[in-house]
Parts: sequence; C-alpha cells; structure tokens
Amino acid sequence: MRNDINCDAFLEELSDYVDGVLGDTLCKEIERHIEDCGNCRVVVDTLKKTIYLYHETAAQTLIPAEVRERLFHRLSLEDFIQEEK
Repeated sequence: MRNDINCDAFLEELSDYVDGVLGDTLCKEIERHIEDCGNCRVVVDTLKKTIYLYHETAAQTLIPAEVRERLFHRLSLEDFIQEEK
C-alpha cells in the first residue's frame, strides 16, 4: 500500500529533504510526491537553485570598506561600523 504525503506534509519536511537528512522511507515518499505534483516540484527546484546561487555568490559579493561605511552612514548605522572595527 502506497502511503503518499500531501503538499502540506511535503512543505513541513522540505528543509530536511533538501538538506538530505530524512530517512529513506520518507525521502522516497517525498520524491513520489514531487513526481506527481508540479507545484511542489517547482518549490524544490527553486529552493535548490536559490541555495546553489547563494553558495556561488556569497564569497564574491564583498563590499569595499569605503562603500560599506557610506552605506551604513546613509542608513544611520554608524554605531555598527564602530562595532565591526
């Protein structure tokens, strides 16, 4: 007997699924659900792409110190600048 999960149950387990920490049985149920549900498939694909892009660009997006200081000054965050130094 197939014990399929619904979209709500899928969303509750999404983070653990993407992190790869679910047990085999639940993981297989989620994969069956994703095969059958286009909406949840889009959610998984989008989340995986977002995580990938974050990891690819996180180290490359350093703001020069001068620009950061001007930005923080403009946003009235001067105290934060002093704390970082």
